[in-house]
Amino acid sequence: MIRVALADDQHLVRAGFRALLDSEDDIEVVAEAATGEELLARLAETSVDVVLMDIRMPGGDGLWATERIAADAALDGVKVVVVTTFELDEYVARAVRAGASGFLVKDTEPADLVRAVRVVAAGDALLSPGVTRRLLDRVASGLRETADAQALDVLTDREREVLGLVGLGLTNEEIAERLVMSPLTSKTHVSRIMAKLGARDRVQLVVTAYETGLVAPGWQN
Repeated sequence: MIRVALADDQHLVRAGFRALLDSEDDIEVVAEAATGEELLARLAETSVDVVLMDIRMPGGDGLWATERIAADAALDGVKVVVVTTFELDEYVARAVRAGASGFLVKDTEPADLVRAVRVVAAGDALLSPGVTRRLLDRVASGLRETADAQALDVLTDREREVLGLVGLGLTNEEIAERLVMSPLTSKTHVSRIMAKLGARDRVQLVVTAYETGLVAPGWQN
């Protein structure tokens, strides 16, 4: 059973999400919160796999709450999906950097919302390759080089190559085809890179690729 927490200051939004998710056999909404502070209190007392997080909330907004979840070792298994009213929300890039596993717009199709919960709970990044490229194209200004490229010294040349392709939004299958390897080998490389860099998920690898200058905004694959 996938345990979900809903963080949104609008009761109607939470009620809609709860009705949709609780209708699924493998998903259960176990907590609700109207503020960031209330969410953290709920997470301290309830085991949660995925948080659907609104960005604009009183009492600690979604960005603040996401940063604290990512920094708390006790909440290491909690995945955050930012749910925003606008696709170009100015906080999206910052939220992804803070530790969010992806984002959705509030008018997303119900089936896509359910799929998002399952994808993130399985440990994958929510952003599809196409969405990743579009997101980076439009909020790349929030992903300027801010990290020392020496952080990548722990990677082999092949792992750097794979990380660059992850940064461009390629799937494991696309990376395998590009580098002439099996999809399993590609997946193994990605897993090792995540472990070496301490990345929470694939989205964090994309951020790292940009912030170390391995991939530059505007690059095409």
